[in-house]
Amino acid sequence: MKLKAALIQMKVVEGKDLNLQTAEKMLRKSAKEGARLLVLPEMFNVPYDNSRFPEYAEGYPGKTTEFLKDMANELNVYIAGGSIPEQDRDRIYNTSYIFSPAGELIGKHRKAHLFDIDVEGGITFKESDVLSPGDESTIFDVDGVKMGLIICYDIRFPEFTRKLALQGAQAVLVPAAFNLVTGPAHWHLSARARALDNQVYMLLCSQSRNQESSYTAYGHSLMAGPWGDIDSELDIEEGILYVTIDTEKIEKVRNELPLLKHRREEIY
Repeated sequence: MKLKAALIQMKVVEGKDLNLQTAEKMLRKSAKEGARLLVLPEMFNVPYDNSRFPEYAEGYPGKTTEFLKDMANELNVYIAGGSIPEQDRDRIYNTSYIFSPAGELIGKHRKAHLFDIDVEGGITFKESDVLSPGDESTIFDVDGVKMGLIICYDIRFPEFTRKLALQGAQAVLVPAAFNLVTGPAHWHLSARARALDNQVYMLLCSQSRNQESSYTAYGHSLMAGPWGDIDSELDIEEGILYVTIDTEKIEKVRNELPLLKHRREEIY
């Protein structure tokens, strides 16, 4: 079967309401173009900055999740709500919520690997100063296509995507916000490697480039296919990438090059 998805590469600015307005406009346009699954980027309602996460954080249900629920129901689509800062008692998580066309919560993923890096001459960022890690993998169904979802830095840990593939995922959504140091070096490479090793579709959805932000996202939302190729991608500007997940192609590749069947777990 084939499933049309939209990767919404939106510009994130100061002000939750402004970001929700942008998301609504782009969600409506995506649905009008016939996309069944609409994907938003990581931290789509808040500037990517530790100092902003506590201010914008909300519990569930909250303003942003009610917005996603209502939009999914009104537009009769599935929405993977990128991620938002989720307040749960005294902790804040980087959390994605997935809603069905009926407005039902069918999946929730808390970023499991926190972005704590210090690249000499490049970038220093420590999510763990504010955020807490999740501890679960996430699988859900979209019109018969089994999906996994991980968030940004999660993609760098091959075992995580492999676990989703072994749980039956045919495509993995990756709301993300790589930067101008890690993006050029590892964005395309990570997408292709995870897609090739697991023979799945990898759908990476980034914020667009905002030079006025304290953290500048790389952009280049893309889809990599089960053969390890880049199917299509955007540049750095705000836009929507329409892609098609083809489950028959997955089966064809897995039959021709049966990597998952040839695994020898007894020796590694």
